[in-house]
Amino acid sequence: MANNEELFKKITSHAKEYGFIFPSSEIYDGMAAVYDYGQWGVELKNNIRSYWWKAMTQMHENIVGIDTSIFMNPTIWKASGHVDAFNDPLIDNKDSKKRYRADVLIEDHIAKIEDKINKEVEKAIKRFGEDFNKEQFCSTNPRVLEHSAKIREITARYATAMQNNDLADIKQLIEDLEIVCPVSGTRNWTEVRQFNLMFSTKIGSVSDEADVIYLRPETAQGIFVNYLNVQKTGRMKIPFGIAQTGKAFRNEIVARQFIFRMREFEQMEMQFFVRPGEELKWFSYWKQERMRWHLSLGMSASKYRFHDHEKLAHYANAATDIEFEFPFGFKELEGIHSRTDFDLKRHQEFSGKKLQYFDPELNDSYVPYVVETSIGLDRMFLAIFANSFTEETLDDGSSRVVLRLPRVLAPVKAAILPLVKKDGMPEKAREIMNKLKYDFNLIYEEKDAIGKRYRRQDAIGTPYCITIDSQTSEDDTVTVRERDTMQQERLPIANLASYIRENINPLIQ
Repeated sequence: MANNEELFKKITSHAKEYGFIFPSSEIYDGMAAVYDYGQWGVELKNNIRSYWWKAMTQMHENIVGIDTSIFMNPTIWKASGHVDAFNDPLIDNKDSKKRYRADVLIEDHIAKIEDKINKEVEKAIKRFGEDFNKEQFCSTNPRVLEHSAKIREITARYATAMQNNDLADIKQLIEDLEIVCPVSGTRNWTEVRQFNLMFSTKIGSVSDEADVIYLRPETAQGIFVNYLNVQKTGRMKIPFGIAQTGKAFRNEIVARQFIFRMREFEQMEMQFFVRPGEELKWFSYWKQERMRWHLSLGMSASKYRFHDHEKLAHYANAATDIEFEFPFGFKELEGIHSRTDFDLKRHQEFSGKKLQYFDPELNDSYVPYVVETSIGLDRMFLAIFANSFTEETLDDGSSRVVLRLPRVLAPVKAAILPLVKKDGMPEKAREIMNKLKYDFNLIYEEKDAIGKRYRRQDAIGTPYCITIDSQTSEDDTVTVRERDTMQQERLPIANLASYIRENINPLIQ
């Protein structure tokens, strides 16, 4: 755990030092859980968003995108249930005066039990080697079975308490598990309370007459209230989807773990409208399709896992999370939910407008069911950034830090580097830069020795360094250095554009 904490500190430090993420309002001592994306961070973030957007809208003929407003009629949040039920269970430690989300304390306790299971598995791997069967071991080993049963018991009890809004039993569970405050180390807890997460503000010219409205806590409702507009104007036939990316706001009391949990964040959501009765088929489809998208980025499949929900939201009949192994453990990265017809029916009821679809094949009208895919853009950024961060010792004993970003997402695709600032090399480098900049995001650098420049580009994840040297003026070739292997090859200047394009193409099919 200590090593992972140390790694996470290095990752957050690297993100700031190399212009990816800055603490917001830093010169005024910052704001908790609010961050700004720097010059390379915004490029990486834009590339992730674009990669998701194309996978959704360009690769699916029956999915279109929209962009809805952050301010919405406040009745929308009444209809969606956010006004009455968008709460987190909070608990305070009386000694440290620190406030925690009760569910996070319980999740962290479960993670410790999972660590015990992993240690048993690791010991068994060392003992049995290639003959080790993990599935058989986990289903027969007494200690693993005991730990697994404990996890199921805790999860079921917490789910029941949340479903019944039994805050007293949630506190009792924390006490029964002997969970201590991470700061004070004591179990001197207050009662558990519910806290609504929505930010409210006022709209209107005179404060006394202003109406209270909310900053949206999710982007999904903007899709639901525009469902009919999109269906009619796009002449969409069921099944079809509506995608959206955008900012959402939640007044997280316990925001933590860098950009993993923030008060202002960005979502990438798609709502897929289907016939009633076919939602579970489409739920299964999107579950696999979304995992395929993640794996297309080239990160190890072992970094991902599905986590099916035991406790379903009142509007859902199936739900699963795609979890990713961050430096602080497996955590939710994306949710896939079968939301039934809850949202459209509620908006139909509260607005008084019919939100039905006439199905010509069935010759019948109905309120469609919805399957949702929802991913946090900032969490995806953190997953990719953390997974790409690599410290390595080279053959000559020196070391380097390299961001092995998926090339299609890298903020800069190539660096143009004249070997020295003379002999016409800068001029030739500028000429190459001007030819390629219309197709690729490039960076030009001539300061410092070439080795130092290579290291800087490694640190921001640039896949290729193109070096202009004395031979360039003789035969119009350059040296191209690849980031991960550091191997170099000579290429004609005329071939550079096709070479870069072929090697950074998206992997999604």
